[in-house]
Amino acid sequence: MKTILSLVLGCTLVALAADSFAIGKIDPEAAGMNPARLARIPARMKEFVAAGKTAGVVTLVARHGHVASLEAVGYQDLESKTPMRSDTVFRLASVTKPVTCAGIMILVDEGRLSLIDPAEKFLPEFKGLKLNPCGTRAGYNCELVTPSRPVNILDLMTHTSGLPAGAPASAEPPNTLTERVASVRGATLLFEPGTAWNYSNIGFAALGRIIEVVAGQPYDRFLAERIFQPLAMKDTFFFVPPDKAKRVASVYRYETDGLHPVPMPQPKFPAPEGGLFSTAGDMARFHEMLLNKGTLDGQRILSAAAVDAMTSSQTGSMKAGFAPGVGHGFGFEVVRETLGTFRYNSIGSFVKGGAYRTYGWVDPAKDLVGIIFMQRTNGGGDVADEINSFMAMAAAAIEP
Repeated sequence: MKTILSLVLGCTLVALAADSFAIGKIDPEAAGMNPARLARIPARMKEFVAAGKTAGVVTLVARHGHVASLEAVGYQDLESKTPMRSDTVFRLASVTKPVTCAGIMILVDEGRLSLIDPAEKFLPEFKGLKLNPCGTRAGYNCELVTPSRPVNILDLMTHTSGLPAGAPASAEPPNTLTERVASVRGATLLFEPGTAWNYSNIGFAALGRIIEVVAGQPYDRFLAERIFQPLAMKDTFFFVPPDKAKRVASVYRYETDGLHPVPMPQPKFPAPEGGLFSTAGDMARFHEMLLNKGTLDGQRILSAAAVDAMTSSQTGSMKAGFAPGVGHGFGFEVVRETLGTFRYNSIGSFVKGGAYRTYGWVDPAKDLVGIIFMQRTNGGGDVADEINSFMAMAAAAIEP
């Protein structure tokens, strides 16, 4: 009996240990990773900084529920020579999108909406949308028609709604999320909903507004109460608190003559398509929660079914995403064939990058989470080099 009790207790302790994720404790051995190979990561990132390709980089690797490496190189701000820190705050850009999808899936878990609910059920702006049968082709005189079915929530989360990248420009820039989404009224669908893929920021703005309508509270407050606070993501927000402003990294544009600072306006409202600020540590917690099928440190955020839906390719055989060999889940690109494993990531990995070179991924087959953050716009240079290098080196550091 004592032997059985000891086995049960041992298994319980292992389960509890696996469910605890401490950013501040670096333990390559527990992660099953080679420290010498992990040390290659900051060395390589320093080469990109020295070459003037980026001001600074933060990288984080976690495996088996343990942080194996957390490194900061270069500068948070070049002009003041402020060093990059492991807790530097970054503009996430489109890495915000999976977080918005998680908010939607919380409401699906609660039975308050369905993935196939028409967007117009919650947002009148979607009623009466017309389809251009010529799509994006120029030089065709096409009469607009009514699509065969309305745009639904699943369409919005997979970029298969037919909406353009952004809604038509209004005379006055929007001051609220409600005003931003109202511009959908002037949009024309490029294809029948669910039949093709076209990256749409306005579609994700609409998802945030749907959260507001269904939850009956502001989008940003809902995410804070249901995701950020339970996951102890203390440095994740849409509006930077004054006491954390000095930790926000500057944004740069790469040109052949070097890096140039990019002035960033203050946000007027929380942007569901790309408005979050966060740290590598906070976003590692979000990704680790997904790797753990919706739970972290005893806090369940999503059901396992919700995570499976988010992180599975929902786009069939259609061309979707920006990398080869991927399909699209809810906010994430999902590696669906060998062609997509060029960064040493396995089939089934789910990834998301942002316009300022923020990037996070989960490789369930390797039990691996990776985060690489910098702040450089997409102009000029080999913009994916840092990400490609980091992902390959992280996987190469796994002990056989």
